[in-house]
Amino acid sequence: MMRWQVNSKRTLYRDQWVHLQTADIELPDGRHLDHRLIETGPGAGAVVVKDEKVLLLWRHRFITDTWGWEIPIGGIEHSETPEEAARREVVEETGWQINGRMTPLVYTQPSPGLMSAEHHIFLGDGVQYLGEPHDNFESERVEWVPSGEIRSLIQKGDISAATTLVALLYALSQQIIR
Repeated sequence: MMRWQVNSKRTLYRDQWVHLQTADIELPDGRHLDHRLIETGPGAGAVVVKDEKVLLLWRHRFITDTWGWEIPIGGIEHSETPEEAARREVVEETGWQINGRMTPLVYTQPSPGLMSAEHHIFLGDGVQYLGEPHDNFESERVEWVPSGEIRSLIQKGDISAATTLVALLYALSQQIIR
């Protein structure tokens, strides 16, 4: 059996967003690794579609010093369901409110070899503009991007964030967007 055994874990750092640990891992052949892992809370977001356009945020990620298009996504608060969190994040990050259905679209673990992050992504339907985003520091701009441009944005590298890629590629594969 190829399962790695966790013999022990030790905290290196912890705050409200992240828990960095070192783990003594035993491989199936008996060797040991000193492995790092990052535990984070779950996240939720949405692919929001209206009139053959997808609601995206153009944002800078300081860690990689890159710009790209992303779907609205954020952490699930303790009292929220993933759907409630996705609805809240869409409003906070874009200023648009989903009034219609929220259909589960895809579940993803963006980097399971390093972190525990899990993302619940929904398809949002029926939106209404409320005004400027509450979290206007999240992105440089919010736009309705024609769904026909998604493939070329991926090819150019303008869409590269793992969860956004998974969600949009899945939506394309299911012909939810074209």
